[in-house]
Amino acid sequence: MSLRPRIALLVLLVLALAGGIAWRFLPHGLASGSARLTLYGDIDIREVRPAFNDSGHIAAMLVQEGAVVTRGQLLATLDDTRYAAGLAQAKAQAENQRQVLAGLLAGSRPEQIAQAKAAMDAQQVIYRNDAANYRRALALATANAGTIRQRDDAKAALDAAGQQYEAARQAWILAVKGPRAEDVAAARAAWQAAEAAVVLAQRQFDDTRLHAPADGVIEDRILEPGDMASPATPVFTMALPSPLWVRAYVPESDLGRIRPGMAAEVSTDSYPAQVYHGWIGYLSPTAEFTPKTVETPELRTALVYQLRVYVCDARGELRLGMPATVRIDPAGPAGAPPADCVPGHAAGP
Repeated sequence: MSLRPRIALLVLLVLALAGGIAWRFLPHGLASGSARLTLYGDIDIREVRPAFNDSGHIAAMLVQEGAVVTRGQLLATLDDTRYAAGLAQAKAQAENQRQVLAGLLAGSRPEQIAQAKAAMDAQQVIYRNDAANYRRALALATANAGTIRQRDDAKAALDAAGQQYEAARQAWILAVKGPRAEDVAAARAAWQAAEAAVVLAQRQFDDTRLHAPADGVIEDRILEPGDMASPATPVFTMALPSPLWVRAYVPESDLGRIRPGMAAEVSTDSYPAQVYHGWIGYLSPTAEFTPKTVETPELRTALVYQLRVYVCDARGELRLGMPATVRIDPAGPAGAPPADCVPGHAAGP
């Protein structure tokens, strides 16, 4: 073989070897000369496990697995017999204290003032009569026409009438002035305490109802009617459809090519013809070893950074754990979230 064919064959071997090295060590579509970055990950969503805020036996479970629920929807109830009775008692006590306070604020009725005035006038008449009797008894005793005992009895009757008149006069003054400010304040405080007891009883009653904390889908019924519920025991498992993201991992060598806010395209094997629009919403500040569940062309021991690509899924096709492929064009424009997406969850984990 001549020298020229040998050189050509050697060049072809070198090019083939370089191509193989590029294919092996330049992943994510860079070997073909494309600037697009390809990552692999899984669909991820948030889950919540709502529980009652009180203890008791479950009376009813109102939704089944797979049910789509809205925020505030009633999901389950506890036996509320004791709580309903406690609420009724608290309301009655609060009403009683309210009426006591209202009576004090209203003050004395005109009839009460008139009654006190009449009692005072009657005692005044008795006092004047006893005063006249005493003067006569004193004059008779001085003239030795009456006994000392008669004089003393008249004096005692006069003193008693004077005290009774003074008591009636003070009662009339109190009726005119009305209740003391301290009594009103004490009644007001008792009414406020009773109102607070109503609020507490109402909250305890409300805690026998379990409402959906957000829009979502019921994944599992953990408890059933008759089970004993407590704040530490979840009743349901709920999946929250928003936000929805792909958890992927990017190697350190490509870290400088991406940044939060960049546009991304997401595809799945279930819907190969469907492309979902998304954007990079979170980039981990710390490195970690590639999880074994993530299939990438990188070495398993390579350090990577977790990446979250938030996805718009208006038709509800994406499911938790579904494998997904993410394609990012580092040279493309920033990926502002589409109008039909919720952008409020793109700031972190």
